[in-house]
Amino acid sequence: MSTVLITGGSGAIGAAIATEFAKTDDVIFTYNNNKESARLLAENLRCACYQTDVSNMDSVEETVQSVLREFPRIDVLVNNAGISLIKPFLDTTCEEWQRMINVNLTGVFNVTRAVVPHMVSRKSGAIVNISSVWGVHGASCEAAYSAAKAGVIGLTKALAKELGLSGITVNAIAPGVIDSPMNNSHLTAEELDELAEQTPLNRLGQPSEVAKAVRAIAENRFITGQILGVDGGFY
Repeated sequence: MSTVLITGGSGAIGAAIATEFAKTDDVIFTYNNNKESARLLAENLRCACYQTDVSNMDSVEETVQSVLREFPRIDVLVNNAGISLIKPFLDTTCEEWQRMINVNLTGVFNVTRAVVPHMVSRKSGAIVNISSVWGVHGASCEAAYSAAKAGVIGLTKALAKELGLSGITVNAIAPGVIDSPMNNSHLTAEELDELAEQTPLNRLGQPSEVAKAVRAIAENRFITGQILGVDGGFY
């Protein structure tokens, strides 16, 4: 049985990842704002959860130390916490840009930086970062989001090379358009239908399909430095 730490567990994809791993493993997840959703998920999965601001290193270190007091190790880290912004580049404020970077990229740095020393000491571990199809290809009116998610891909590839000798795999998942509240709240039904039509499988992806990909790539000990598109053939 592995111990799996998932950030952003109260969102649709995070909850699906937590549910997938909870079938066989000890799961701990973090949340920031969705306290009630997190509480219900933790009760349902019978697992621990911690309120954590991934953009704040002190908050992250406090959470990781709490996890390591309860569990002897962290075998799998899933950096899933993220926020989105759909806005023309010239309308994006400096504050909005910085917020995107702080949560979506620096958050990955912070949590990984806190967890990796414990993986290095055991010469074992798996890290899966959640990027986006827009981090690979870019998206109009999502420059800040695309840039942050592209940064996650660069960090993933670099860490795979740096941590390989310590027995740690580092990979990323690049989801396409997923049927989730994040997308449903920012896109109209017509826009979602159009994106589904642009997908060779002719539908949106499901959070559970992302979760199964995360588990598969985390469990394979000879895959590292890879960016796996879970996008229905969108690109």
